[in-house]
Amino acid sequence: MQLSPSIVGSRVPEHDALVERGRLRFFAKATGQTDPLYTDLDAAEAAGHRDLPVPPTFFFCLDMDRPNPSGFYTELGIDPRSLLHGEEEFTYHAMAYAGDTLHFRTTVTDVYAKKGGALQFLVRTTEVTRDGEPIATLTNNVVIRQLPGASA
Repeated sequence: MQLSPSIVGSRVPEHDALVERGRLRFFAKATGQTDPLYTDLDAAEAAGHRDLPVPPTFFFCLDMDRPNPSGFYTELGIDPRSLLHGEEEFTYHAMAYAGDTLHFRTTVTDVYAKKGGALQFLVRTTEVTRDGEPIATLTNNVVIRQLPGASA
């Protein structure tokens, strides 16, 4: 199945995610973060933060909190087994903290193919806001590989 350029501009259903301290601490531990800024409220406040700050890349985890995160791909006719993580890019505009409710708005911004169509790429851009204020822009590139036995 070839991705049509007509899907550029398509949107993933928007969603909100609450940033929870426990998840921030778990993420910091799981990713080997040793700075107490990300796990200890007193350390975060001593550094001038109002709560535990959201560590880099955690926005991707919050983006996956949307209902049926692979539903967008199946609606496009993409077999989730064919998806590979390509790359991510994060642009930060403001700090986010535990207790914040963040809004995620995702748009398909590009599609292209390589290797004669055996590898297709779908690029999504997600705007993360808090009460309308820009917090971060996430760019996610997903590789869609041709599964064995599937026709191009």
